[in-house]
Amino acid sequence: MDRVYNSFARQGMMTTLGARILSVEPGTVTISVPITPDVSQQQGFAHAALAFAIGDSAAGYSALSVMPEDTEVVTSEIKIHLLSPAIGESLIARGRVVKPGRRLVVVTSEVFAVRNGTEKQIALLTGTMVPVPV
Repeated sequence: MDRVYNSFARQGMMTTLGARILSVEPGTVTISVPITPDVSQQQGFAHAALAFAIGDSAAGYSALSVMPEDTEVVTSEIKIHLLSPAIGESLIARGRVVKPGRRLVVVTSEVFAVRNGTEKQIALLTGTMVPVPV
């Protein structure tokens, strides 16, 4: 799973946000990011774009984790359902492959806000990744 970590390390957006990979297993990836004032919206919650960014990355890297070595993935489409305000110290996104394929990989990602050690689901993403040769 080194290629997942190596690819993630090349993502300027994830570096800028302070995100890090917590775990990688075939078909699943977990990413964490701190909630800071720089990523808040006007009411003080984490901005939905933060949940979207790590949710998309967790889903995409879960797809990459089951692809052949000569393949990368790109997001074809992804939808987010915002379930609750993102209040807490950090967000955790758990991406997983629903159905792998040669042309399309169906993925999902659940995003949780962590507040005082307790997780609360704040978003659900569903999408499709497209394998591309490198």
